[in-house]
Amino acid sequence: MAALAQPPAKAVNQFEEAMNYMAQKEQDKACSTMEDAIKAYPAFAEAYSVLGQWYFTMHQFGKAVDVFRRASQNCPKGNENFAKPLVRSLICNYQPAEATQLANRYAPRYNNADWERLKAQALFVSQALAQPLPDTPKNIGCRINTPDPEMYPSIAADTQTLYYTRRMHGEDEDFFSATPDSCGGWFTGRNMGSPPNTPDQESAQNISVDRHYLFFTRCENRSDNGWEKGGCDLFMAYRVAVDSPWTVPQTFGATINSPGYEGMPCLSADNRELFFVSDRPGGYGGFDIWVSRFENGYWQVPRNMGPRINTAGNETAPFLHPDNNTLYFASTGIAGMGGSDLFYCRRVNDTMWTTPKNMGYPLNTSSDENSICITPDGQKCYFASDRDSTTGNFDIYEMKLPPALQPVPVGIVKGVVYDSLSKELLNHASIHINKPNGENLFHFMSNRGDASYMITLPAGINYHWHIDRVGYTSLDDSFTLRDRSTVIHDIAMLPGDYQAPINDSLVLTIHFPLNSAKLSDSDVANIRKAMDPWTFEKSIVIYVNGYTDNTGNPMINEQLSFNRANLVTQALTDLGYDPVNIQSKGWGEANPVAPNDSEENWAKNRRVEVIIRR
Repeated sequence: MAALAQPPAKAVNQFEEAMNYMAQKEQDKACSTMEDAIKAYPAFAEAYSVLGQWYFTMHQFGKAVDVFRRASQNCPKGNENFAKPLVRSLICNYQPAEATQLANRYAPRYNNADWERLKAQALFVSQALAQPLPDTPKNIGCRINTPDPEMYPSIAADTQTLYYTRRMHGEDEDFFSATPDSCGGWFTGRNMGSPPNTPDQESAQNISVDRHYLFFTRCENRSDNGWEKGGCDLFMAYRVAVDSPWTVPQTFGATINSPGYEGMPCLSADNRELFFVSDRPGGYGGFDIWVSRFENGYWQVPRNMGPRINTAGNETAPFLHPDNNTLYFASTGIAGMGGSDLFYCRRVNDTMWTTPKNMGYPLNTSSDENSICITPDGQKCYFASDRDSTTGNFDIYEMKLPPALQPVPVGIVKGVVYDSLSKELLNHASIHINKPNGENLFHFMSNRGDASYMITLPAGINYHWHIDRVGYTSLDDSFTLRDRSTVIHDIAMLPGDYQAPINDSLVLTIHFPLNSAKLSDSDVANIRKAMDPWTFEKSIVIYVNGYTDNTGNPMINEQLSFNRANLVTQALTDLGYDPVNIQSKGWGEANPVAPNDSEENWAKNRRVEVIIRR
């Protein structure tokens, strides 16, 4: 019997009833009633289309496949009209082989980019399912996740606080934070209060490494003249200490914010780059990732990260790991598992990045994964996904990362800067961190509130730092961050007008690796710089004292300490100091400056001290 040209009234009424149910968010009744409409008129193309899209949106991809397959068979021109949603549903239902077969059949007929993207996605899903990641994501539980959406996780550098956004009542978005319990989980998250939260929408927060600055998105920023500030802009709040309240947030201003959308900020660990998302003109798609550099005391005009990162789709939620070289983000424009997937790329230079790579299955799924952060050691990630929801309700998950997805692990160096005589805390001290080759890695100031600092650095490297402050004598020192641990290094500065009594002055301490008796180029440079003020002092006597830790044979240690002292003595002689005025001695394990009870403290005791007597 030929199909009716128009659906009968019964089917139309059931269709409209189903639409009303869905408008009231009664999903089960809506889907059941729409099925009744299809039974009443098996060629009801619009009913198939709506029901299939409902199931697809609810992540019930198997049911979507069934609906679109029936539509292809029962509707006029069904094969043509429903081929694309059927292929898309097959891919998201993890049936890439059948999806590829259909795509190969229809792609030559239409010869458009959509079919080529579907073929690429089917190929990727097939490969990802064949090579899944070794670990399985785990929902972090009801202390953090609720019936409301939780998104945009960010982890403090010391991993002792998890920050995230919760959307409440379907509209208001606020910041929450949680601290770890003793069982590897998290205590119940708490609203961060006002400020920074307000009745407007605050979301996608990012906290600086030192935990003193909070960057975030705020929407509904109406000015007196309407929307001239832009619907969503970037804001920043500050606190003088980590246990102090936040200041009232301030907007970034017109250099960063535009009449369009600006959001999802991420500050680099060296405080030099601000990554964010915008739909301003000059992009490649809907939302793109942009970056602004902090130079000469100002944030510069943002630069689009280019077509290697940004696509015709949406790129969102950038997260730059504290290694300063590995960028993670979400994208709908690169072939993936379906929906929004998470990707990563690595820095080549200041303006170039490697081609992004999908982070793989089952971290990414056919649902949406929209934001991610990685712990400083690079071994674990926290990310948001709506994989377990039919209503777009995001939860936060955790997962161990395989080595291929990990950034460079970093350790933490932190402390305070203070006056060595009065013990007064010194804010605004300028601190430069350099590699041994002189390359500057960081330049930052001790905090303007509590004079603290905290930085993350790749482990296993010898660093040199130079500290300046108005009214104080500059300091130069070197240190090695041996592992991913946290090192506390308080910095004592001597007032510039201080006149030392005529006695012994410790001018330099040089540390040595285990069993080593060699001076590096940076050690020699430090000797030259430390002795520079004494160049024209003819009456000084220089004492060079070598020491070791308490590991190993005491007799060997004494000889090793003597050898180290002689190395420094030779360097001083090479600088022109009279050997007659230099007294060198090895003291072995004597006079430790720290308890010999850990790798960190042993390293402090393996040293040579240069003392000037006037």
